[in-house]
Amino acid sequence: MRAVVQRVKKSKVTVEKKVVGEISKGLMVLLGIEAHDSEEDLNYIIKKVTKLRVFDDEEGIMNKSLIDCGYELLVVSQFTLYGDVRKGNRPSYTRAAKFEDGIDLYEKFIKKVQNLGIKVSHGEYGADMDVDILNDGPVTILLDSNKEF
Repeated sequence: MRAVVQRVKKSKVTVEKKVVGEISKGLMVLLGIEAHDSEEDLNYIIKKVTKLRVFDDEEGIMNKSLIDCGYELLVVSQFTLYGDVRKGNRPSYTRAAKFEDGIDLYEKFIKKVQNLGIKVSHGEYGADMDVDILNDGPVTILLDSNKEF
């Protein structure tokens, strides 16, 4: 499982000209699910996302997490995080999860983060979405449950 995590001042996701998810200050997560991901991968990414110390403390040092600050999270599915272009120029997505498996883990991600008391908004799995991001910093962190980076 992969996640591109961005600290944002605000972010929203639109499907067919309708806003389906929107947050103010918090984290925007583009979530890629691999074909063989498990609950272990899911739990690893959730722990990292919610405990990332990327928000300023009283001294202006990035030392606080989403949970510490009570900020919001917007999650958007992003199968293209598994695009492989090592051979040729057209991405191969063979590592990305099939729709049924991916949506199951995506929905579990949302529920588990909500169960931590975090306000979660989200996109529509598998839809063509427009994502507006007002990056704060910018601060962008890459996560991979297989620790490939």
